[in-house]
Amino acid sequence: MRHPHRLVAVPLALLLGLAAAGMRSLPVAAQSTDIAVVVHPDVAVDNLALTELRRMLLGDREFWPSGVRVTLLLRAPIAAERDVAVRSVCEMTEAQFRQHWIAKVFRAETPNSPKIVYSGEMALDQASRVPGALTFVEASAVGKGVKVLKIDGRLPGQAGYPLR
Repeated sequence: MRHPHRLVAVPLALLLGLAAAGMRSLPVAAQSTDIAVVVHPDVAVDNLALTELRRMLLGDREFWPSGVRVTLLLRAPIAAERDVAVRSVCEMTEAQFRQHWIAKVFRAETPNSPKIVYSGEMALDQASRVPGALTFVEASAVGKGVKVLKIDGRLPGQAGYPLR
């Protein structure tokens, strides 16, 4: 007697094996993209500890050392840059992050919540124009008119850079 489930199991295992082998063959650069922390060029900071970046994203640190207010420019929830900011920096889910900001604004703990930008180009444009602006963009998209911050002493593309 033939076992019909064996006929399915062999092709399925072969297909899964090929898919896994194909994923391993992708170059590292294609598997992860560094996300740069970009600020207005007049921000007098070149390096931030990841913990300080987290405080800024959560609205617990509202001013740069010069006294200029931090203006957060974040992509919409579907963007990879926002996902890195929320999950890697804040260590939250999107729902937790939204709830955090709703509560912070409701309790009048901050006059400004993060501003939504709809593309990397818009984020870069606004960061170049708004004093104190801070945003997240793919490192490969950064151009002139903004400054890229080191995070824990590392720039995007360097070994150990934490935002990918």
